[in-house]
Amino acid sequence: MSSIHDQLKQRRKELGYKQEDMFMRVGMPRQQYQRLEANGNPRLDNLALVAKGLKMELMLIPQEKLLAVKALLEGKISPHNPMSQIQSETNVLADNPWQGVFGEED
Repeated sequence: MSSIHDQLKQRRKELGYKQEDMFMRVGMPRQQYQRLEANGNPRLDNLALVAKGLKMELMLIPQEKLLAVKALLEGKISPHNPMSQIQSETNVLADNPWQGVFGEED
């Protein structure tokens, strides 16, 4: 999964917004928003404000549910029948309980 900064930039571009547009969307000057996208360290309230302006939600996900949430977001499982894929993801994690601990991908 990409960094928060990359996700914000990707979402902004998906919506067709420029960095300058963020002032009208959330009241954040272009330079401040530009720093945020360029690996700035936003306060939680600023991050929540930007997420709302980009039609996104901030979430804390329990680690034991992370693989299922990632699979759902990546379209690997259906929201209507997620259990079969979740079970196979859980089996993979059972085979390798250290998976993802150090930030590596599959």
